[in-house]
Amino acid sequence: MIDQALLRNSTNGDESRSLHEDNRRNVQTTCPCFYADFMKCQPLNFKGTKGVVGLTRLIEKMESVFNISGCAIENQEVLKKKMTDKYCPQGEIKKLEIELWNLKVKGNDVPTYTECFQELTLICTKFIANETEKIDKYISGLPDNIYENVKSSRPKTLDETIELANDLMD
Repeated sequence: MIDQALLRNSTNGDESRSLHEDNRRNVQTTCPCFYADFMKCQPLNFKGTKGVVGLTRLIEKMESVFNISGCAIENQEVLKKKMTDKYCPQGEIKKLEIELWNLKVKGNDVPTYTECFQELTLICTKFIANETEKIDKYISGLPDNIYENVKSSRPKTLDETIELANDLMD
């Protein structure tokens, strides 16, 4: 069933999509990632007993498994969503969305802010759906002394934004 869902999600039900279309959209669906391929990469066991924090840490550690197995981005998102739906109560996710909404750098501790921001965005996928929204939300939590400089530089990726914020704080 998982194999079928992953295959369906990698092609969106349209088996006629060409490799050219996939390359144009930067989606790596040339070879679907099946459950067996994924399991060969020996992902960590997850019992679902550590709540949102445990799931967040698992998802962080699974990034390398996703890369090794060649799992398409959309398949990764499907898996993350299904695990979040199953193991994270809606009330707890709502609390985390509020925490993300109110997240600000405390003092000048950008590294701690960055770590917390990245953990929260792994779970709050509905709240922050794309890279541009992540960048905007990240910038909004920066201290006043670097906020304008980071915003005016118009970084294109979250990594670029984080690097710039750290450089400005040094």
